[in-house]
Amino acid sequence: MRLCRMLVILPVGGAALAADTEADFRAAYAAADAAEREAGRLRNQWIATEAALAESKAAAKKGDFNRARVAAKEAEALARASIFQATSEKAAWKNLEIR
Repeated sequence: MRLCRMLVILPVGGAALAADTEADFRAAYAAADAAEREAGRLRNQWIATEAALAESKAAAKKGDFNRARVAAKEAEALARASIFQATSEKAAWKNLEIR
């Protein structure tokens, strides 16, 4: 097997390293909020998700849209994990053996 080496050249300025915009934050926050509402419908919201959403809002209020987007993405991941937990546990209890 032959291994290839890749050389990656990243541009130093301009659009490649552009900061996140408010629109990027709003899109990420909307996805996180929708996932959190779904977790709420399943009655399985996590405190960590709420904290990440609050951190996202606080960063956006300060104008730090990079941090706001990252926190919103984290909140979305946490909300999706809580949705997975709720749905898998809903089915898993049926496999329990009663003794």
